[in-house]
Amino acid sequence: QVQLVESGGGLVQPGGSLRLSCAASGSIFSIYSMGWYRQAPGKQRELVANIIISTDSTRYADSVKGRFTISRDNAKNTVYLQMNSLKPEDTAVYYCNANSLSGSWFDYWGQGTQVTVSS
Repeated sequence: QVQLVESGGGLVQPGGSLRLSCAASGSIFSIYSMGWYRQAPGKQRELVANIIISTDSTRYADSVKGRFTISRDNAKNTVYLQMNSLKPEDTAVYYCNANSLSGSWFDYWGQGTQVTVSS
């Protein structure tokens, strides 16, 4: 089992910045990748960015490339999402995800944190 605790959401004006954090605990040795997804009202959940733990290889949605950066602190078992130049269309609930392999593949999710970009 993997537990994920997110923090860092909030209200920000267009053009502003926020940093989300996701702390993992439990069977962290089994984690293959971690990432952030978001879901806006009436829309499907979509991948924002993820990082492969063993290689630090990253992937981003086209809509956030050049504005968002995913990183991790191995010592703290924490993944961050630095969000710059925020736009109103970035407004959504952001979920942390951990994809782990322990016999079978499992997806774990955080509770979600609201990000609202509005003037």
